[in-house]
Amino acid sequence: MNAMHIEKLDLNLLRLFDAVFRARSVSRAAEALGLTQPAASHGLTRLRLLLGDALFTRTPGGVAPTPRAERLAVPVQAALAMLQQALAEPERFDPATSRKLFRIHMSDIGEGRFLPALMARLRELAPGVRIETMPLATGDVAAALDSGRVDFAFGFLPQVKDTQRAQLLKDRYIVLLRKGHPFAKRRRSGQALLEALHELDYVAVRTHADTLRILQLLNLEDRLRLTTEHFMVLPAIVRATDLAVVMPRNIAHGFAEEGGYAIVEPPFPLRDFTVSLHWSKRFEADPANRWLRQVITALFSERS
Repeated sequence: MNAMHIEKLDLNLLRLFDAVFRARSVSRAAEALGLTQPAASHGLTRLRLLLGDALFTRTPGGVAPTPRAERLAVPVQAALAMLQQALAEPERFDPATSRKLFRIHMSDIGEGRFLPALMARLRELAPGVRIETMPLATGDVAAALDSGRVDFAFGFLPQVKDTQRAQLLKDRYIVLLRKGHPFAKRRRSGQALLEALHELDYVAVRTHADTLRILQLLNLEDRLRLTTEHFMVLPAIVRATDLAVVMPRNIAHGFAEEGGYAIVEPPFPLRDFTVSLHWSKRFEADPANRWLRQVITALFSERS
């Protein structure tokens, strides 16, 4: 069949051809397909005209295929079987046997917060499933989700629009200091605490714009003594120096539980934020996507 034939071809004509070829009878083929005999005859006529071949000739017991029909039968049957298999693929995902790779956008601080618990849970439920983190520029996240380049995005991403999302947790920015830091020993609150922040020197991460924005709003940029590329190095720096860091409270509590740190909670501007899980509407019904969404929200959603 040339390109012109493909454009005009109705898939149902191929189903009719296959049924007639197998039954060697137009009437029996019509019955198998739930058609009337006139409708089946009309469809067969359309296919004959399209292909320029009689396809079937009358015999005393029904019809017999022409040589052209004999040549077409095997590839048509194979194509229909392949299409049927694809359409009949069960809408399910078996985590216990899957070796699927999921790609997730998250920052380095997101990796530290979410990956340990997620990987431990996946080891229990889906030992063959693999995770690859893929940090992206914020402006690229929505397009990457829609294209399937990444499956999910974690984080506080207010600039990412037109995605499906599930709120995981609410958090706020605090100041992390080393244990025993003189600043943490003095009791202050409200505006007095905000003003006292000018007594501190700071370390910050250039890729975490929100923490840098807070320092700018409080006119603390001249107190910035160190800027690094990665968030997870900050606790070690804070513990070994008198430098302070603005960071999410949820993460800071994890460090504080291990000892050696103090947390101060000033009433920062822009201090409250929400961490969400984002995905594309295109993959809303995908069984694997749906399964991992359920695992993630069960692990990290405050409602759970």
